[in-house]
Amino acid sequence: MNKMIIVSNRLPLQISIEDHHLKVTSSVGGLATGLKSVHKESNGIWIGWSGLTQEELTPELEDKVQEAVHKEQCVTVNLTQSDLDLYYYGFSNRTLWPLFHYFIEYTEYHPESWNAYKRVNEKFAEVVLKHAEDGDQIWIQDYQLLLVPALVKAKKPNISIGFFNHIPFPSYEIFRTFPKRKELLEGMLGADLIGFHTYDYERHFLSSVKRILSLEVNFNKVTYNNRIIKVDSFPMGIDYKKFKNAALKHDKQNENNKTEIQKRLDQHLQKEVGMKMVLSIDRMDYTKGIPNRLKAFEYFLRKYPEFQEKIRLVMLAVPSRSEVPQYQKLKQETDELVGRINGEFSTVSWTPIWYFYRTLPFENIIDLYTSSEVALITPVRDGMNLVAKEYVATRTKEDGVLVLSEMTGASKELNEALLINPFNYEEIADTLKQALEMPKAEQKQRMKALQKRVSRYSVEKWASEFINSLKQVHKVYSIIQASKLKSTDIENFKEILKSPGKKIMFLDYDGTLVNFTKNPQDAKPDSELFQILKGLEKIENLELVIISGRDKKTLNEWFKNTSYTLVSDHGVSVREKDQTWKILEHLKTDWMEDVLPVLETFVDRTPGTLVEKKKFSLAWHYRDTDIELAQKRVVEIKTVLTSFISNTDLTLLEGNKVIEIKSSKVNKGRACNYILDQNPTQHVFAIGDDWTDEFMFEELPKNSQTIKVGVKETKAKFYVASVEDVRSLLKELPKHN
Repeated sequence: MNKMIIVSNRLPLQISIEDHHLKVTSSVGGLATGLKSVHKESNGIWIGWSGLTQEELTPELEDKVQEAVHKEQCVTVNLTQSDLDLYYYGFSNRTLWPLFHYFIEYTEYHPESWNAYKRVNEKFAEVVLKHAEDGDQIWIQDYQLLLVPALVKAKKPNISIGFFNHIPFPSYEIFRTFPKRKELLEGMLGADLIGFHTYDYERHFLSSVKRILSLEVNFNKVTYNNRIIKVDSFPMGIDYKKFKNAALKHDKQNENNKTEIQKRLDQHLQKEVGMKMVLSIDRMDYTKGIPNRLKAFEYFLRKYPEFQEKIRLVMLAVPSRSEVPQYQKLKQETDELVGRINGEFSTVSWTPIWYFYRTLPFENIIDLYTSSEVALITPVRDGMNLVAKEYVATRTKEDGVLVLSEMTGASKELNEALLINPFNYEEIADTLKQALEMPKAEQKQRMKALQKRVSRYSVEKWASEFINSLKQVHKVYSIIQASKLKSTDIENFKEILKSPGKKIMFLDYDGTLVNFTKNPQDAKPDSELFQILKGLEKIENLELVIISGRDKKTLNEWFKNTSYTLVSDHGVSVREKDQTWKILEHLKTDWMEDVLPVLETFVDRTPGTLVEKKKFSLAWHYRDTDIELAQKRVVEIKTVLTSFISNTDLTLLEGNKVIEIKSSKVNKGRACNYILDQNPTQHVFAIGDDWTDEFMFEELPKNSQTIKVGVKETKAKFYVASVEDVRSLLKELPKHN
């Protein structure tokens, strides 16, 4: 039975050693909750680190760990303390975390940490491969395991792999600074589906893929290593029912059932009638904007002194990575700011900030959510921020106001929140005043809309949508795979070529017989190609046709001593075996005088591009320019020229990093039909790589053997990966013939 394999840095279990005994409890985090049903119901397994290093485990405890995790359908990846220090605390937390959150000044790079990261990713991949079978789905989680998708795909190319990045993906300008940028992108591209929380992160990733790896990207699909990879956004939700039900239970509790924190909150509210609570909950992390928030609160108290003794900021900072110097510095700065603000503004009966540096149990978090009129959430960069959604879920009376940083992933969904720039103290102060003074009717209107969104797109729905999308992507990829040229197809071609009757083979030139070059004139035929064509000529009753967008002069020069048929300019002229050229279409060229200056303007504005002037067409090549600028110019050039040629017989043709303007009367399909009419043929072969060849595939007889170069949408029956594969095929066909 096919299963789901979930892979994350940590297992969804809390495993610890207490008094030489093993203690195992289930994690209650968002990811563990969201994937719980997927994990259990699909007969799946969850692969990750147990939380205990190999040095901590005696053989006896190791056996107990394996027994405990096996019961929970989990499998461990064993890590040493050195692995943990270099891979997790080092590369993951001191390199990737600050880099992906735009803190370049905190980003460290050490070769030994990178080597440890690679080594641990290989460990994870080995465990995955040990348990993965054909038909399984693998879902790899987060930035600690960026290399695992490619490592698994290399060994199991047909298995379905998804990857989800739970933190932001930085802009190209940030990501390009990293020494191992290519390796990280190539690692991620081992997945069939790559997910992010927001479209912004998706867009940044695709930009880096285009500009660093120079890969073809169509909308949200990347063509890489003869595969099509889909990139999409899936905003992660929360377990809405869990938080709502906890809040409802909290509302009904009597005095005896209340927690100590809730009793203290109630006592203060009774003493301080009209006091409003503003809540902030974060990990103690430099991405959360804690110092900025405190400075903005200080500014608020100065600017709006009427709120002094009427408002309290309750700030819970959960300890995190306290061994890292930047976090120690952040803790010190936070302590000093809280001390300074409380020192300046406190009175005998009022302290403006209650500051807790600790981890609180779930029921106390609910106490804080339900007791606070405003949630003030101000990260300077955050992948999603589930605290905002949890606050919304607990507002059972549909009141309360969410003030949310526009730098969070959640802000893209929670439009009814009051959105702020976390670097703008004045805006935060003014927005906090707006929140505190907001009428109940407006609070209710906003909160109802927020709750509708958060309840509908829960963490379970997030997981379900990702998995369904992964299935769909793999299904489409499987269809493409089915048309990949196989050895049995090649043997069938050989049999056809051996059979009696006339055969013909149409071969595109650029991107099919030779690779593209920066300068089109450098793509001359080499000695190997001439040897291949000579071998094909020996096949009895086979006519060879090179059908190209190249002009007559170039083809004549390159193939002057050959006897095969040549077709120039996508079908304008044909050189037949007697070496004479025949014009198939009599075309005007006076339009070129008007169009050429337009194209030259785009060359001036787009470094690395060039115009190729042929006898009957003009081509704008953008192979050697920045890919994102080129794509922008492609849109512009198509807009300008489409308007220009609207009442003419000209057409725009998009090839492989080239825009060509030519007569609409001409295409390769019509040229093929002319040649077939002159030479009745029983068997037809055709190979091409771009959209100009689709006319050929479409016009040829249905029983033709048509082959596309590259994994793309096509009317061809088969595909091969590259020019090298085409040459290998053409070398093989004459054998035993």
